[in-house]
Amino acid sequence: MTPEAAAARRTRLTPERERELYQAVIELLREVGYEALTMDAVAARTRASKATLYRQWKGKPELVATALRHHKPGSLADIDTGSLPGDLHELVRFHDESEVKRDQELMRGLAHAAFRNEDLFRALRELLIEPELVNFRDLVQRAVDRGELAADSPAGEFLPHMLFGAALARPIIEGVDPDPEYSHRFIDAVVVPALRLS
Repeated sequence: MTPEAAAARRTRLTPERERELYQAVIELLREVGYEALTMDAVAARTRASKATLYRQWKGKPELVATALRHHKPGSLADIDTGSLPGDLHELVRFHDESEVKRDQELMRGLAHAAFRNEDLFRALRELLIEPELVNFRDLVQRAVDRGELAADSPAGEFLPHMLFGAALARPIIEGVDPDPEYSHRFIDAVVVPALRLS
């Protein structure tokens, strides 16, 4: 389901009610994980009927993916500092360090579940990952339009891979989670040189 179609199905919920529901989904994910989370538990936590939940979302995968999308503190679509390095550093500043640690634990659990659950994998791709990849492409195009980045830069298409790869690799290689200081250093030492920004 596209984000637009999902939004159309949610017309019966007020924005405040939506926020409450999404927050409850995130809390339940952190408490019990994806596999143990049920629509019954979400309905009970939010004092909503299961019929309401299923009317607005196709099922648990779509509800979880949509909640995650709305849980993000900010999006690349909201950032335009006038330079690509500035945009990337601003993205890091969007995230509170304590929340980042909790979200990394949450996303590790969801990644594991997604590779075992095709419906969850598809919902995360359609509702969470693909829209953000569009934002990354727009970010790169703005840099090209400003003359910072060559249009044929071979590293441009790998910008998301570099950023997400660094976040995933540090716990494995160093045994610690990424923090803002690490992320800022990585941008300056790896991402900017790889892009050969002018």
